[in-house]
Amino acid sequence: MSRGPATASLELREVRLGLGGRSLIGPLSFTAAPGEITTVMGPSGCGKSSLLAFICGTLHAGFETEGDALLGRASLADLPPEQRRIGILFQDDLLFPHLSVADNLAFGLPRALRDRAARRRRIAEALADADLVGFGDRDPATLSGGQRARVALLRTLLSEPRALLLDEPFNKLDVATRDRFRRFVFDHARDQGLATLMVTHDPADAEAAGGAVIEITATGAIAAGDSAPEAASGLGEARLPARPARAAG
Repeated sequence: MSRGPATASLELREVRLGLGGRSLIGPLSFTAAPGEITTVMGPSGCGKSSLLAFICGTLHAGFETEGDALLGRASLADLPPEQRRIGILFQDDLLFPHLSVADNLAFGLPRALRDRAARRRRIAEALADADLVGFGDRDPATLSGGQRARVALLRTLLSEPRALLLDEPFNKLDVATRDRFRRFVFDHARDQGLATLMVTHDPADAEAAGGAVIEITATGAIAAGDSAPEAASGLGEARLPARPARAAG
């Protein structure tokens, strides 16, 4: 299914998020290279998902923001969400219940791809890639949780994003399925050269990702893992865990 590497870095420069005069995150700066997975960990309510919304351009207007997000060294600030070419995967698969599996995948294809044979071929390739050959006509409700998760990822990748955001997409899967799907996601992100930012509570996710780990505390302080010293914040002392697996959940 791969369409070639995206080869765009994802960079945050001095990003601060606040709400109602209270600081949530920042200042945060880091760069995720193409094919690199950066993990953000922290307690619920610390602003992890809001950080992804800031990058996507979907953050609620009530938030106070500073800093910039760049993709391929170009600022995203003035682009609407649909023009940013950033894919995002949530813990809920968000498949359309009234569409078949194939039609869900077709929804992710670029509108510029109008040739019906080419669209069918792309969908068939995606299903084969996920070991779902013959599932195109199936109702999403008949799929297992792991199968639905794979379809959701494929739909995201078919839209040809230049970067990938992961908002705890493994959280609702059982342990065995979580491990397989996690490898599936990370392998595709690396193969397609997608700079990836993942937020999670699970240290096992960070260990499997193998990249930089940024820890956010409930007060908004940021500590960077030793593979990303540039992410250290002015809000509190940076802690440098020996490896991502030791990040606090």
